[in-house]
Amino acid sequence: MVKTIVKRDGRVIPYTREKITIAIQKAQLSCVQKGGSEIIAGEAEKIAQKVEELLNTTGKSEFDIEEVQDAVVETLIHCDNAKTAEAYILYRNERNRARSLKTRLMKSVEEITFADSSDLKRENANIDGNTAMGTMLQYGSTISREFCMDYLLNAKHAEMHRSGDIHIHDLDFYNMGTLTCCQIDLKRLFTGGFSTGHGFIREPQDIMSYAALAAIAIQSNQNDQHGGQSIPAFDYYLADGIKKTFRKVYLENLRKACSVLHLDIPDIDPNTLLLGNSESILSSFTTDLSVSILRELHDFVYRESVADTDRKTYQAMESLIHNLNTMHSRAGAQVPFSSINFGTDISVEGRLISKNLLLAQEAGLGNGETAIFPILIFKVKEGVNYDPQDPNYDLFKLAMRVSSKRLFPNFSFLDSPFNLKYYRENDPNSEVTYMGCRTRVIADINGNNTVNGRGNLSFTTINLVRLGIKHASDENFISNDVEFFNELDEITDDVIRQLIDRMKVQSAKKAKNFPFLMGQGIWSGSEELGSEDSLEEIIKTGTLSIGFIGLAECLVALIGSHHGQSEAARTLGLKIIRHLSDRLNQATIEYKLNITLLATPAEGLSGRFTQLDKKRYGVIKGVTDREYYTNSFHVPVYHPISIYDKIQLEAPYHELTNAGHITYVEVDGDPSENLEAFEMIIRTMKEAGIGYGSINHPLDRDPDCGYNGIIKGSICPQCGRNEDESEFKFERIRRITGYLVGTLDRFNNAKRAEEKQRVKHSTFG
Repeated sequence: MVKTIVKRDGRVIPYTREKITIAIQKAQLSCVQKGGSEIIAGEAEKIAQKVEELLNTTGKSEFDIEEVQDAVVETLIHCDNAKTAEAYILYRNERNRARSLKTRLMKSVEEITFADSSDLKRENANIDGNTAMGTMLQYGSTISREFCMDYLLNAKHAEMHRSGDIHIHDLDFYNMGTLTCCQIDLKRLFTGGFSTGHGFIREPQDIMSYAALAAIAIQSNQNDQHGGQSIPAFDYYLADGIKKTFRKVYLENLRKACSVLHLDIPDIDPNTLLLGNSESILSSFTTDLSVSILRELHDFVYRESVADTDRKTYQAMESLIHNLNTMHSRAGAQVPFSSINFGTDISVEGRLISKNLLLAQEAGLGNGETAIFPILIFKVKEGVNYDPQDPNYDLFKLAMRVSSKRLFPNFSFLDSPFNLKYYRENDPNSEVTYMGCRTRVIADINGNNTVNGRGNLSFTTINLVRLGIKHASDENFISNDVEFFNELDEITDDVIRQLIDRMKVQSAKKAKNFPFLMGQGIWSGSEELGSEDSLEEIIKTGTLSIGFIGLAECLVALIGSHHGQSEAARTLGLKIIRHLSDRLNQATIEYKLNITLLATPAEGLSGRFTQLDKKRYGVIKGVTDREYYTNSFHVPVYHPISIYDKIQLEAPYHELTNAGHITYVEVDGDPSENLEAFEMIIRTMKEAGIGYGSINHPLDRDPDCGYNGIIKGSICPQCGRNEDESEFKFERIRRITGYLVGTLDRFNNAKRAEEKQRVKHSTFG
């Protein structure tokens, strides 16, 4: 006779018929609630007894819980209770799912808690997973992600994510309905002041306040989104702060000078105080002083005021950079993901902003550390800053000097055909901007082709490598061509549906759920919303993006070479990405939504896909034999190639990836010692049609003496300290991708392996 039951966790408990009775009663009640027959009194007890009798026929005394549940289903069906049996099966599956979720959660929590060096804690290099708040964020992310997988996602999409066909980014924020990122119009925000939700802030009146509030705006908006914050035209937006500062310091200096000379203070209209136009100020004086004394007085006050304004602007930019590398968002566990685009304002005020922002970046943080945030992005434009005769050419030269020393700024190119078509002279809202991660938002199917107040809603990445492995063919890729593109279309269609499903979750949220992003009118159109209004209509200006990873490994799997190795691979690579681009352009028209193609910034993802595919397909040379897949359309980091060839090979993909892209090149040595070569590389990018580019180079620092530069081996070239004989190790700053810049110990194993295998590109040979 049945006496004991073995639970799933291995515990052995006494058998109790009443538990079977209760389970059957719950199944019967479920049927009634769905319109079934009324429950017959005592029927559940009778069925439970029959279940016990069935178990007893086996001659065993101990049963696994699954055996008991199988017996319940069999008995219900035998007793003509098929509907109840169906309800019981659903109940059983639901309990199994809940138990599975609990098991996965506990395993993840255990890993977060006890595995100090686990990749899980390095999933985001901008979060220190070993701190208390960083660990708490990891707990929350894990729980939210598993809940979304089991209860919100379409079952097919969830399985595609789990298996590694696709990767749904920021899945832990799925149920919260947050949007990914936004391009913030500071000029509009600052006009009249704004509220952070904890108090109203007056409109800033000098450049120090403008810079401080810019950092606060970025921090506040970061708390409403899971992605990054971008300032599209920083120099334009803060120019008013320069004007106000100059007027203030000029009047202060004038009062001081008149006081020393025992003169009456001239009556001046503050609106005539224009930086860069001293004659207009002089003509506004109303005084009996002689012309020579008046001019001498004015010239002195003007020179002092220009110097004071310049100094205050530098201090403001310095404070902005310090704030954005120290102020925390998201419960104090990370600094905001921030990007600043600048370089095209040719006004005196705008130029002063750009110059001092660059100089503050060049100086570094308090102990000479390289500032990682904000990601500076210098906008390159013919007629503005590209040629020696252009008004901002000196700023372009300064930007390259600073980048050669500090990795930033990166460079965006407004003359690339796919960016130039949106450009309107003297309209910074038409200048295509990028976020540090490479995201690009400009075109709108509904006609709002602008940058301000728009961003990405969400994105999901396709594992191209797996498709390549599944459809591996002969050298000419003939036999499986149709099958490959058919499956690519099927996966693409599934991802489009998944993105639209996620958009429905986002659309159901109300303005009050995002008090800064929507409440302060940051997102375009949100200024018209009441706190209870949904976001359904206004977020249609955002983008839904499909990304891809591992084009190089996909090509190797398909035809045995990647696009850095053969013309056949180059042709096929462009065919694959153009196919994706065309499909998403069609979908944009079909759904009247901005469905775009992204060259995925594969930070933690590249290792995840590789692990899953290696487990499924084994080690395949040139495909799964490393710890990572190559980022988006890039030529593999380990492939020797010249800078010129790499730029030429990757440039065509920029036009196809309208949601964002970037091309890096790796140089050896100290590029600040050869700025002519540095400029040649940037110009090559521009002329090739690159949209967004950057130059990677080694950047080391000795925290003991403050030396910045290249440290070869273990000896500091400045103080002679031996790293191996000290607990203070050298800081090796490296750029991996997008926002992922920092010391190597912050990266996960896959990204550290990639950095180690990177080859330096020969200049142009």
